[in-house]
Amino acid sequence: MSIKFYQLSICSTCQKALKFLDSKKIKIQKIEITETPPSISELKKMIKHLETQGGSFKNLFNTSGIQYRELQMADKLKNGLSEKEALEILSTNGKLVKRPFVLSDDVGVVGFKEELWKKLFLP
Repeated sequence: MSIKFYQLSICSTCQKALKFLDSKKIKIQKIEITETPPSISELKKMIKHLETQGGSFKNLFNTSGIQYRELQMADKLKNGLSEKEALEILSTNGKLVKRPFVLSDDVGVVGFKEELWKKLFLP
């Protein structure tokens, strides 16, 4: 299984997630999210995974980020930003994407919640 791990290397949550994956001997491909944000097709694939977890495209946003506030994304989402528009924005601005953003054919998850990760990554 090829797992893409989009991260911000200085992000403490990403570092916790990396420790979890390392401790379980799970191999990943690290990608710096600000240099190479997920593509629109990867974002669409992630949405499908999020929907099985009770989420939607809105869960892709890093709501605690400075750019989220500066760009007033909460208001835009509240006022009807479409999924298509959201994907275009996210695919060009990695700082807006919730991280870590972890994607493979079988698994898709944003953020790090250890209990969920155990269910997704461990047999």
